[in-house]
Amino acid sequence: MSLFTQGKENSRLPHRSKQDMRAPSVNDNRVDELAHHFKARLLRETDLEKLTSMASSELRVTLDRLIGRYLADEQVVITRQDRDRLISRIIDESVGFGPLEPLLEDDTITEIMVNGPREVYYEKAGRLHKTDIEFRDEEALRHVIDRIVAPIGRRIDVSSPMVDARLPDGSRVNAVIPPISLKGSLMSIRKFRKEPISLADLVGFNSLTDGMGKFLTSLVRAKLNIIISGGTGSGKTTLLNALACFIPENERIVTIEDMAELRIPHPHVAGMEGRPSNVEGKGEVSIRQLVRNSLRMRPDRIIVGEVRGSEAFDMLQAMNTGHEGSLTTVHANTPSDAMSRLEGMVMMSGMDLPSEIIRQYIVGAVDYIVQITRLPDGQRKMLNISEMRSKPDGSVQMVDIYRYVQTNVNADGRVQGYFTPTGNLPECLGRMQAYGVPMKQAEFRPVEGGRA
Repeated sequence: MSLFTQGKENSRLPHRSKQDMRAPSVNDNRVDELAHHFKARLLRETDLEKLTSMASSELRVTLDRLIGRYLADEQVVITRQDRDRLISRIIDESVGFGPLEPLLEDDTITEIMVNGPREVYYEKAGRLHKTDIEFRDEEALRHVIDRIVAPIGRRIDVSSPMVDARLPDGSRVNAVIPPISLKGSLMSIRKFRKEPISLADLVGFNSLTDGMGKFLTSLVRAKLNIIISGGTGSGKTTLLNALACFIPENERIVTIEDMAELRIPHPHVAGMEGRPSNVEGKGEVSIRQLVRNSLRMRPDRIIVGEVRGSEAFDMLQAMNTGHEGSLTTVHANTPSDAMSRLEGMVMMSGMDLPSEIIRQYIVGAVDYIVQITRLPDGQRKMLNISEMRSKPDGSVQMVDIYRYVQTNVNADGRVQGYFTPTGNLPECLGRMQAYGVPMKQAEFRPVEGGRA
């Protein structure tokens, strides 16, 4: 399939007056008209396969030469600025992602949401903003979606109207088309940072404190099993990636994801990615199959991007049988909710066990649950670092070691509060000492009014 969209075009542009030809600049509608016309001419007169395989700088020079010739042939006069806009529009719509290109190039934007061809939103600093960006029509939006999913072997059509995909830079994409979506195709793009966010960055963003960061890195180095819990867009994968950076370099890591996002700067990482079924309902490779297979790959640590179903049982089993220091995430709003979700997912695996037994199984596998959230004002905070403990009567207790205390919401709607140790001493202090990452008891004394 060509990267250029062919339309029913005349060989020449519609007649325009001499006054129009002499105009110093043209509006966006005229640039769209020119771009659409010259794309059709490129389709007829050039070797598209060769053209679209060029490097971006070479492509721009070649298009500049070709468009210059076309403008001269058809006696169209536009300014150099409009000519640059015209070439950029052709590149964006032919080998890029159309009107979304400026948003994708802005590193401060974290998410892009398209609600049909006429509504485009983006998230920056945790807040949503509506843009004046529009697609020409539904067909143009579908063309962008098709260009995203085709290179990775995914498809989207009436028989399969939903798809998960990713951009070349790793950004995560979800798209839904009519008739499932009600007002045109829907698309969301979770952008991928060029440089992964580090734990130091998160401390700098006031998502947690230095002390909490030190404690978490000590947990990772001491090979304790950690589950990161949070809602959609709370930063679970970001934190997972940041913590994985502290795994010692002499250990082998196996990562398992449904859509590859992790970028761990470690010398020995074996990554696997799940695969959905094809149109005939065959060929699926589930996360559960990958978790089971990973046990045959001699991993020191297993990292699952997110557990959503029956694979939770296999992940917990791995944590219980020698693969200490493993990490994963789960969708939940509190540590208790995370515990309940894990129980439910173990039941989904077909294990016919009482809840009490399942809880004991979970507490034997999971050492810590880290709860994070995105607050109403867009800030992302680590709300709890909770230790899993088994009480003498066989029940399970979650003990907060650190927590975030919200104190106020100011006049601008910004949430205010502070982080503090709870005063509860971790039961793993001895293990940290044994692994060479000790922490002093004084570091767990509560504070009043810490960092916001």
